[in-house]
Amino acid sequence: MSRLQVVSGKGGTGKTTVAAALALALATEGKRTLLVEVEGRQGIAQLFETEALPYEERKIAVAPGGGEVFALAIDAERALLDYLQMFYKLGSAGRALKKLGAIDFATTIAPGVRDVLLTGKACEAVRRRDKQGAYAYDYVVMDAPPTGRITRFLNVNDEVAGLAKIGPIHNQAQAVMRVLKSAETAVHFVTLLEEMPVQETADGVDELRAAGLPAGNVIVNMVRPHILDEEAVRTAATTSRRKDIAKSLTAAGVSGAARLVGPLLEQAAEHAQRVELEREQRGVLAGLELPTYELPLLSEGVDLAGLYQLATELRKLGVNGET
Repeated sequence: MSRLQVVSGKGGTGKTTVAAALALALATEGKRTLLVEVEGRQGIAQLFETEALPYEERKIAVAPGGGEVFALAIDAERALLDYLQMFYKLGSAGRALKKLGAIDFATTIAPGVRDVLLTGKACEAVRRRDKQGAYAYDYVVMDAPPTGRITRFLNVNDEVAGLAKIGPIHNQAQAVMRVLKSAETAVHFVTLLEEMPVQETADGVDELRAAGLPAGNVIVNMVRPHILDEEAVRTAATTSRRKDIAKSLTAAGVSGAARLVGPLLEQAAEHAQRVELEREQRGVLAGLELPTYELPLLSEGVDLAGLYQLATELRKLGVNGET
């Protein structure tokens, strides 16, 4: 079971929306899920129609069956303070460093430190247990950086481990990588059935595999229904069928039916062309040899009700914590 579900995707594909819906889907049947944000955009708070998330784990939703979704917006500076307290017991001295700007300097200048802190906090939540020895969360879902940065973001701990040969930093980086490169983690890619996001997904999967990181599923978002195929359009465009269409429109009480046939057929041709392009992109995704799921385009947009609808769709599709 992959308890850390990392969700990436090209900008505009609905990455955050899918991560939120996945957290809800995994929390059904009484499970506890932590939804983690690492980019500081407060996208999770907007989706769940709640106030801005603080640097603490807060319950934001109840899933069907009594499950719970918690959320956390990880702040690199606060995570560094936690780190200094955990390993060096700095306490008030660490807070003094923050006032002096030293923490901001460290997370901005030191190579990879910010990403180490962000991934480390998520991995800590994955490993955390309660007093009875059970995991604090059944799943941790990370709304991760976009596809173009995801491999470097997740693999930066290896780079830091190479710089620090011994000591707490080295040990922390190694502990994080043991989680990220294990079966406990699955990295999912959100895409659209368009050439650019599909190609970026393919490149991202290749980079992930080359780094030894575990690819999970491909989730195709905002899929529009197919109304006509190309053969139906060709049939409709014949002279005899054009006349039949005009007669049908007239019989239905549509005025000026003869003038409407041409524009309607043009729209049908555009639809058929889109269907063919989407078929080609599905072929590219199939070549990645990863489980692929499709979520529908919500005509009313994504609000809280829409999130629950997408979560239900994911459950119907069989998306769960397995890779």
